[in-house]
Amino acid sequence: MIAKRPAVWLLSVVVSLGSLVHLSGAIQARRNVIIFVSDAMRHGSVNAEDTPALWRVRTEGVHFENSHSLFPTFTTANASAIATGHAFGDTGDYSNVFWPGFATFDTGNFDLTPGTPVPFVESDRVLADLAAHFNGNYLGEDTLMMMARARGYNTAAIGKLGPTGIQDIETLAPVNGGFAPFPPGIIVDDATGSSAGPPLPAALVQRLRREGIPPESPSRSNGYGATSSYNNGYVGDRARAGTLLANTGQQQWMVDVATRALLPIFAETPDKPFVLLYWSRDPDGTQHNHGDSLGVLAPGVNGPTSKRGVQNADRNLQQILAWLDANPAIKANTDVFVTSDHGVATISKHEIDRTGRATESEAAKHDYVDATGKIDTVRGMLPVGFLAIDLATSLKTNLFDPDQHAEGSPLYKRMSIDPAAGTWDHPSIGNGLIGTEIKRPDGSDARAIVAANGGSDLIYVPDHNAATVQRLVELLLTYDYVSGVFVDDAFGQLPGTLPLSAINLVGASKLPRPTIAVAFKVFYLNPDDLQTAIQISDTTLQEGQGMHGGFGRDSTFNNMAAMGPDFKTRYADPLPASNVDITPTLAQILGLTMKPNGKLTGRVLAEALSGASASPAAGPVQYLRSTTANGKQTLLIYQEYNGKRYLTAACFVEANVTSSPTACR
Repeated sequence: MIAKRPAVWLLSVVVSLGSLVHLSGAIQARRNVIIFVSDAMRHGSVNAEDTPALWRVRTEGVHFENSHSLFPTFTTANASAIATGHAFGDTGDYSNVFWPGFATFDTGNFDLTPGTPVPFVESDRVLADLAAHFNGNYLGEDTLMMMARARGYNTAAIGKLGPTGIQDIETLAPVNGGFAPFPPGIIVDDATGSSAGPPLPAALVQRLRREGIPPESPSRSNGYGATSSYNNGYVGDRARAGTLLANTGQQQWMVDVATRALLPIFAETPDKPFVLLYWSRDPDGTQHNHGDSLGVLAPGVNGPTSKRGVQNADRNLQQILAWLDANPAIKANTDVFVTSDHGVATISKHEIDRTGRATESEAAKHDYVDATGKIDTVRGMLPVGFLAIDLATSLKTNLFDPDQHAEGSPLYKRMSIDPAAGTWDHPSIGNGLIGTEIKRPDGSDARAIVAANGGSDLIYVPDHNAATVQRLVELLLTYDYVSGVFVDDAFGQLPGTLPLSAINLVGASKLPRPTIAVAFKVFYLNPDDLQTAIQISDTTLQEGQGMHGGFGRDSTFNNMAAMGPDFKTRYADPLPASNVDITPTLAQILGLTMKPNGKLTGRVLAEALSGASASPAAGPVQYLRSTTANGKQTLLIYQEYNGKRYLTAACFVEANVTSSPTACR
């Protein structure tokens, strides 16, 4: 006679086999998961007409109607949160551009010479080099892909270069100075098929060829020339409008790889579940480069080209959902989670409020030439690198471009910002090393380092000099395009600023923490319509094109929804949710155990799971105000739930302004 086992023993066996015990108590087979990220999809851009697939997930499944991106609202940063379930203070991926404390490729990886100390990390090679400096994983946390693969799941990450690789940083980690010849996971992105990306497994290459799909990623050109308005990668300049076509060619290839090769391969081993992530570059890439609004604020990112980008992303999701519909047994065991990394706004390089008031920045009082000597920015407009230029001129010191080498020298070119000069130089992509001279390749002898990102910039003070930090803050509070300053907690409470910890940027990061995060002004042509957001942006893009990174609700209000066997149907979730909650939720569904190093973790979205009771009411909107300096306070608007902080917006307000949910509009 077999002894009766206690219930605890039975549960432990179930968990050890990777099965799930749902809230209803029923034991289910291990699930599949598809994560679909539509880059820069605004919550308000989703509707039944333009985005029927996204609308289907929102209306048939769970609509996270109180969703949030993390600030700074940039792609690789939010990709790190989606990948790991940790905020940036833990992952160290603070923005698309940051200072890692060394010059990229100083290791000699990929046989490349040392590059910039302020890298743009949407690159498999740069990400791999970062990983090499930190034991194969600069994030310091396991990603969902890594956890799933360790438990026997098939995994694949497909889509936009940079954020896609972050989902499986282990696969990018270099071996003997290059990509591993047989990497542990599958990454398909813009670099696939070239030496700039990791190789694909032979079985996948064979399947692609059998399906008539090239094993090399196409570019964003859509088959047109470099300066064609139908080339999605064409950005234009101050005299020529950018693209008029979405990223259709490249993304059709990517979604074909997903639905005609990868998913069918996974379906051939039904006893082995899968996790697949698809990161759609659109609508982000199209909104950035669109040519609908050159030099003017309307229609901005609400024009016909941006809508084409929105629709393109939706078609990709529809093709994935159609594959599931055609495979009902797999669909019945597959959860689909849809998110966007952040929203987007229209760029202003001139106006700083909806009345049309122009900036009085010193940087905007000059004409600028590019690296070829051609004038590319005229006085009255903020040049790329305006924050670095204004700080250097205010401090009466030199400015160096970490992305340009001086002629005949391995170190960095000094910018011409002499008030007596007829034209000035600007940093090529906005980053700046500020100081008398720079002799170290890693830039650590700079007085300050500016990492230019778009709607917000990061400032590093390598020697942690308190007097320098104080002076920088004093200057930032006088610049008319700044609207929110956050300072490393190590420097105490500086008037007019809030601490980095208030926005979840202080944690267990392996990478240097920024000293200051600077949010630029956001305003709304119609304060009641987030879609009309305008954002001052430190970018190479033109006024009227699209950018994100700021701290307006337009950028933090992303699109999140989910459907499948583990999620409620036709349910609007009122509780605050964010990208950092995705991995904890999916890890629970998949029976994976997270083993965090840092404490800035998300929560399980338990109220959205099937069988859960009705959600409690969302907590009240809360406010955190700094002390006053120069007549200004940094105001932070946020919510908290289960000890997790969700960031809504931040801006400068005057001391007599009453806090309200719309105070930053």
